[in-house]
Amino acid sequence: MVITTLEKELSGCDYPGRGIVIGKSEDGTKAVTAYFIMGRSANSRNRVFVQDGEGIRTEAFDPSKLEDPSLIIYAPVRVLDEKTIVTNGDQTDTVYDLMKDGKTFEESLRTREFEPDGPNYTPRISGLLTIKDGSYDYAMSILKSHNGNPEQCNRYTFTYDAPVAGEGHFIHTYMGDGSPLPSFEGEPTWVKISGDIDTFTNMIWSNLNEDNKVSLFVRYIDIKTGEYETRIINKNK
Repeated sequence: MVITTLEKELSGCDYPGRGIVIGKSEDGTKAVTAYFIMGRSANSRNRVFVQDGEGIRTEAFDPSKLEDPSLIIYAPVRVLDEKTIVTNGDQTDTVYDLMKDGKTFEESLRTREFEPDGPNYTPRISGLLTIKDGSYDYAMSILKSHNGNPEQCNRYTFTYDAPVAGEGHFIHTYMGDGSPLPSFEGEPTWVKISGDIDTFTNMIWSNLNEDNKVSLFVRYIDIKTGEYETRIINKNK
């Protein structure tokens, strides 16, 4: 695998759908994560990210235009002690609740599968950042149908110990636009992590397709102290 840039990955795909980036800052002091959502339908585009405690949630920008909230209104980010959970659906709550009860990230996700939105069967993508006593590691997961066959759920978990400064991984729901939408393939893409939080945030936002992008969340967490900075950008204002 050859390392690439997020600029290239994002600008070269008109519809990656929802995406999670996790890695480590160039100076090696920060754990980095980003989550974005895109939308093709009016219902999907009618959303914003808002802060919710230490995490965030989605809500309708115009409640009067909200149609089906089941797969678009959820908490993408929640924090459980030293763990930051990032996902593209209500499996955030599943991971939070079951890990609180002593289950692992992977065990928690074994209770879930891809979204019931045939014929797309959107993958559920999830990430977990663990920062404790000055150490940092992360994991990523994807639950997807078997090449569009909803009779089988394929489950993949990727773990990254001792992350390297200036590097990270990117996973998203779709390989591009289409009907049905083609699910993400392969392991998370190895990408460069560069710049401070504002530079990184602006780079992602500016490289997402203008017509389809909806919202972006970025967080930089100090590995020594656990303190963090957050940025949120919403297209709807």
